[in-house]
Amino acid sequence: MTGAQRREQLLDIGRRLFAKRGFDGTSIEEIAAQAGVSKPVVYEHFGGKEGLYAVVVDREMQTLLTMVTQMTEGENSREKYEDAAVALLKYIEDNADGFRILVRDSDAAGGTGTFGSLLADIASQVEYILADVFKARGYDPKHAPMYAQMLTGMVAFTGQWWLDARKPKVEEVAAHLINLAWNGLAALDPKPRLSAREARRQLSTREGQDDAEGTSTPRASAALVAGPQTSTARVSGPATSTARGERSQASTARGGRLQAGATRLS
Repeated sequence: MTGAQRREQLLDIGRRLFAKRGFDGTSIEEIAAQAGVSKPVVYEHFGGKEGLYAVVVDREMQTLLTMVTQMTEGENSREKYEDAAVALLKYIEDNADGFRILVRDSDAAGGTGTFGSLLADIASQVEYILADVFKARGYDPKHAPMYAQMLTGMVAFTGQWWLDARKPKVEEVAAHLINLAWNGLAALDPKPRLSAREARRQLSTREGQDDAEGTSTPRASAALVAGPQTSTARVSGPATSTARGERSQASTARGGRLQAGATRLS
């Protein structure tokens, strides 16, 4: 076996063990034993476990990032994104060990290549695509970075979930991803707002927080509602008293007439 072949063998064994047991749970002794070599051979190629792990992570990151870069090129179409979703899930299916390492503990060796930074790189590419789409549709392109994070996170977390679930099939998962992403963007509201009910709830929450903190906040909506009700209460008060007085006078008059009638009969 040549030196290059031995190096690839050690990388394959290391990738499998790191994915299964993590960085801390894997030892140089086990890697060397499965490769049928002594520990010095591993040190000769990689300098130690940290060096081997760093190369495994870097390779996986470059593979995935290159694939994503290729997927984002070309004309924006539904078919393009369908192909991209299928390709990503196929990558996860065919490179489960590598993807599991990226997701789980890619910074365990203290390197800079983490899954988070990889997603940030992918999101920055998606951001440029969305900015062009937003401009073409009359949306504000300054929101493109936020939407890029949303879409990237949606795909990444779905991939992590599917890594263990493995059902439904790749094509079906991809179809549902595109259904949510593509149709969601197609019906995008250029100026989204919370519903009126939710807005009222948020206002009530803020007012409650102000009360708890002993601060005063203008409550225009409450004043508009309370004002007429308070005025009505003030107006109805005298009217009620007047009606009560008239009923009392009528009752007194009826009592006088009954008494006069009784006197005449006697």
